[in-house]
Amino acid sequence: MFWMWFWFVLAVIFIVVEVMTADLVCIWFGAAALLSGVVTAIVPTLPVAWQFVIFVALSSVLLFATRPLVKRLLRFEKSRDTNLDRLIGQVAVVTERIDNLAATGAVRLCGIVWTARSEDGSVIEMGEYVIFDKIEGNKALVKKKGE
Repeated sequence: MFWMWFWFVLAVIFIVVEVMTADLVCIWFGAAALLSGVVTAIVPTLPVAWQFVIFVALSSVLLFATRPLVKRLLRFEKSRDTNLDRLIGQVAVVTERIDNLAATGAVRLCGIVWTARSEDGSVIEMGEYVIFDKIEGNKALVKKKGE
């Protein structure tokens, strides 16, 4: 009876660790511990060594056979959503001449000065208005307003 409860408590511990980490590793050990506890409840005279063999076998099968499938289905992607996409399409003013060949250029939008490059490679003079087309890294790719 002790071993049955041992497996159930171990399953809970693994599941709690999985909830805290969400790496899809401990969940399989938790499931294997839960199934080992069920087997121990059904066959209470099962030797402890066999219980551990069952646990290791179930853990291995669950981890290596189902983890890649579940990860593909859940598509764990670390998104880097920011609010910068709201700047796309906004009009900015050039504060430093934009010249891609000279690697110079800056624009001001919403009170923030951005390093800027011309999307099409054209030179854009200071004081002109441009449209934020996209952001790559920390640089704004802009195009002349009206193009």
